[in-house]
Amino acid sequence: MNVTLIQTHLKWEDTEMNIQYFDKLISAISSPTDLIVLPEMFTTGFTMNPQQNAEENLGNGFKWMQKMAKQKNAIITGSISTRDNLNNYNRLYWVEPSGKHHAYDKRHLFRMAKEDAHYTAGTKKIITKVNDWNICPLICYDLRFPVFSRNRFVDGKWDYDVLIYVANWPEARAYPWKQLLIARAIENQCYVVGVNRIGNDGNGIAHSGDSMVVNPRGEVISKTKANEESVETILLDKEYLNEFRKVFPVGMDADGFELNI
Repeated sequence: MNVTLIQTHLKWEDTEMNIQYFDKLISAISSPTDLIVLPEMFTTGFTMNPQQNAEENLGNGFKWMQKMAKQKNAIITGSISTRDNLNNYNRLYWVEPSGKHHAYDKRHLFRMAKEDAHYTAGTKKIITKVNDWNICPLICYDLRFPVFSRNRFVDGKWDYDVLIYVANWPEARAYPWKQLLIARAIENQCYVVGVNRIGNDGNGIAHSGDSMVVNPRGEVISKTKANEESVETILLDKEYLNEFRKVFPVGMDADGFELNI
């Protein structure tokens, strides 16, 4: 499976400009790709002003994702500040070329930026599919909570093969971002894809990107550089993943558990 990571700056609270720019970047992708991953709140930046910036559920940003998914014949995912039934959500859309979609609402809201005061937390994660791959997409601060993302091994099968994090993760905490992405890959015996923005947001907070793809051994296999715009397509090898799980079957010794939310 080919996965494309788009690491770029975001125009603060300017949906039209951000969509135009991502339209340009995605249209220019020439390599075959199955999945295009955008940052968290890619239409606005990490805004705590949803009253002015949240779009309605399945609004303009979502419709643009549908258009681009069809145009590129690839799944597109990323999160958008979204209003739904009087509540605001940091909502990740998973949009297929057919127009079919799934949605995940960020479970762990970043209270240090008062995200919990402006948005409603989600209650469950989703598992999506790309061909024979099972994929779990999550959002930014979720990365710090390994119980929620834990890959269960039941009846000889893993829940998912790829764990995705879309983010607006500040440069000041770049070290934990990089280490936790690696840790999630090792402990869940899966590929991990982390896509983060670059540049300063409207609050003057700097973001270095540090987007990466990590294989199930914990090795970084992408070449995206910090603080540089990048559109990078990486091949994920299912045979490699299956063989590693076969020769190093840690899932067989995993602890069973139930997640109470």
